[in-house]
Amino acid sequence: MATNPSLLGRPVGANSEETRRRIIDATMRCVAEVGYERATIREIARKAEMTSGSLYHYFPNKTELIKATVDEWAELTIPRIAASAQRGEDFRDRLVAVFDECDQLMQEYPLIAMFDRAIRVGTARQLAESRETLFSSLREVTLDILRQAKREGALPRGAQLESVANSIYLVLQGMTDYAATADPEEYHATVKALKRLVSGTLFK
Repeated sequence: MATNPSLLGRPVGANSEETRRRIIDATMRCVAEVGYERATIREIARKAEMTSGSLYHYFPNKTELIKATVDEWAELTIPRIAASAQRGEDFRDRLVAVFDECDQLMQEYPLIAMFDRAIRVGTARQLAESRETLFSSLREVTLDILRQAKREGALPRGAQLESVANSIYLVLQGMTDYAATADPEEYHATVKALKRLVSGTLFK
């Protein structure tokens, strides 16, 4: 598979936009590789092949830069995951398709998992609101699938949609965490087993 020169796979436009995207790409790589605390503006600028002063023309501080990177990540992933949830008519097939798309995203953009883990620790927790905007969208996709399951009588009586959605959210979060450190083949095999578990074909 060919690798897009942009870590987030975005097309380039005018010079200023190209520079902005180069900064965001450098931010994701830097934070993923050295962590939030050690990812200084100077180091990010170095990876973006520019001076710190030039970078400040685009972003006033590191917090705004990280938020912009999270927004770029969301713009890339949310439409794809939402679209995947529309594949198939059966709610199990739709849920498996979401897992498939998340798996594909992790294969295409492995730095996303490392970046996500890095901004969930230490002082980076102040960025939780920006990150949760992305995951709330993912949770809404899951809730839509669960509403279908409830309409079809597939959920036990008394099962709360919010609680079931939370459990699936934890699974998806676990997939992201695992992708940050696991061998790609082992990660893919684990996702495959998870899909069989959800579809009811893992156990005889």
